[in-house]
Amino acid sequence: MLIGMTNELTGKVALVTGAARGVGAATVAWLHARGAYVLATDLRPEVEDLAARFDRVSTLAGDVSQEDTAVRSVAAAIDRFGGLDILVANAGRSVNKPITETTAADWDELMSVNARGTFLHAREAFRVMRDHGGGVIVTVGSFACTVGLVDAAAYSASKGALAQLTKVLALEGGPHGIRANVVAPGVIETDLLDDFRADSREYLRSFGDAHPLGRVAQPEEIAEVIGFLASPKSSFVTGAVVAADGGYTTA
Repeated sequence: MLIGMTNELTGKVALVTGAARGVGAATVAWLHARGAYVLATDLRPEVEDLAARFDRVSTLAGDVSQEDTAVRSVAAAIDRFGGLDILVANAGRSVNKPITETTAADWDELMSVNARGTFLHAREAFRVMRDHGGGVIVTVGSFACTVGLVDAAAYSASKGALAQLTKVLALEGGPHGIRANVVAPGVIETDLLDDFRADSREYLRSFGDAHPLGRVAQPEEIAEVIGFLASPKSSFVTGAVVAADGGYTTA
């Protein structure tokens, strides 16, 4: 359910990466419900379904870790909708292995998608926002931004990088009217692990007791936090790591 729908983003243009499923798709729906035009990008071909569902959504296929994808995505938002006001850098990957079993390829893949991909899109969006009066960048991190996770060396390192990148974006963006924040979710019941585990949903739900609220998050709950940070309601919030982790990091 989308809570408290308004038209607060009417006429704004947003770019959402990793938009085909899970938190990305929920964020596209949130932004569209509040009047925004959205360019939704993803490697998966099902991202095209979003354009069929929503009248102000356009799509683009591409690998976020590639510089050309970032350049094309920002250019497409401008060409199709006339500008770029909001970037939600959501695309990400996960690998769960002990550090002794984590390969160099595992490390490179996660850094390439999670850190490099976010950097490239943020850099291209920043250039446009700087020259057109400001904007908002929301990166999607993890509770791994602030705590270490067993069997997640590459993942934790890549998400920690997002926290520092976002702080720099906030510092450099402030004089140009650009705000930047990172959302740090706990475990989310999405299909992120579907390609790796047949029991992915049950596996994810098994983490519920690690959160003081006693459950894992739904994608729409994280989209609400992303949407708040993308909206004028958070106009004095920048450089923050915003926990949306059901209390996981309070201990």
